[in-house]
Amino acid sequence: MKTIGIYGGTFDPIHTGHLITAQSVCEIRKLDKIIFIPSFISPHKTDRISSSPKHRINMLKLAVKGIPYFDYSDIEIKKKNISYSIDTIQAFKSSYKNIELIIGYDNLIVFDKWKNPDELLKLVQLVVLRRKAKEEKSQQNKYFKKAIFVETPLIDVRGTDIRQRVRSGKSINFLVPQKVKAYIYKHNLYKEKA
Repeated sequence: MKTIGIYGGTFDPIHTGHLITAQSVCEIRKLDKIIFIPSFISPHKTDRISSSPKHRINMLKLAVKGIPYFDYSDIEIKKKNISYSIDTIQAFKSSYKNIELIIGYDNLIVFDKWKNPDELLKLVQLVVLRRKAKEEKSQQNKYFKKAIFVETPLIDVRGTDIRQRVRSGKSINFLVPQKVKAYIYKHNLYKEKA
C-alpha cells in the first residue's frame, strides 16, 4: 500500500529549501510520493502572500516536473478561501489510506490551535521537521508524543528573503530552481512590496 506525504505551505515561491527538505523526508520515511499543496490563504499567514495563487501553482509545477516522487495539488487553491489541514486530508483519504502530514517544528508548537487536531491525528501520521539541534522543551504540548521527528538538512532559505532579493535586484541563483527563477523574472513577480 502506498504512503504519501502531504507538504503544505504558501510556497511563495517554492525554493531549494522546500525541495531538499521534501527529498530528505521522502527518503527517510520511505514515502512513495510527496504532494506539495499550496494554500490559497494559510490560516497562519493571512497577511504574507505576495504573488497570486496562479503564479504559485505554476512555479510549483515547474519545480516538481520530472521528479517522479514529487507531485502537487491545487485542492486548496481551488477553494479560494482559508483552508484547514483536516479538510484537505479528508479529501485525500479516498485515494490514499496511508498519509503522513509533514509540518515544521514551529507548527507543532501551535498544533493544539489547529482545526480539529485530535481528529486530524486519527487520519495521518504527523511528521515533524527537526532542523535545530535543540528545541525548547517548555513549549511542548500533548502532540509531541504522537509525532515522528525527522532530522533534515538545515537549508536556511526563506521566501521572504527571496522576494526581498528580487525587489533589491540581487541574484536568486541556487535559491530556487532555474525554471522557477525564469518564471519569476518573466512575470515580474516580487518587484513591489505586497
